[in-house]
Amino acid sequence: MRAGPYLFAALLAALATLAGCAAAPRPPAHSVEGDTIAAQAAALVGRPYQFGGADGAGFDCSGLALYVHERVGLTIPRTAAEQQRAARPIAPGQLEPGDLVFFRIHKRSVDHVGIYAGDGRFIHAPRRGVAVMYSNLASGFYARHLAGAGRFWGPATQPR
Repeated sequence: MRAGPYLFAALLAALATLAGCAAAPRPPAHSVEGDTIAAQAAALVGRPYQFGGADGAGFDCSGLALYVHERVGLTIPRTAAEQQRAARPIAPGQLEPGDLVFFRIHKRSVDHVGIYAGDGRFIHAPRRGVAVMYSNLASGFYARHLAGAGRFWGPATQPR
């Protein structure tokens, strides 16, 4: 019986199929650093808004981003516009918890920032009289004002 060549061909086909599966792209795993940034922000939901605030007593939007990044050992710029310029740009479809989302609310330049929490939600200190809270990126207001996203954590970023 001459099954040898046929068996060999079948094995080669099976190995090629398995090799193709091994090379298939996998969705990115969440970063421990990014998850920690998002968790730090979530722990601050309900804290008061304070213009210029960047500590437990209260936060403005960029102060909140600054504070949670400092908790994981990263130093980032102080204002939303500076944070946007310094961050590594991230496409909206690539957002992961811990990324920053930037908005143009009142100006032509970036003037608001939030911390992406996953599932289309972000945490921010919106304005005077409103505590740190979750909002939805898909909401009409925030979707219209979204200016981009950026990241300070991860393998390509070193603590500053």
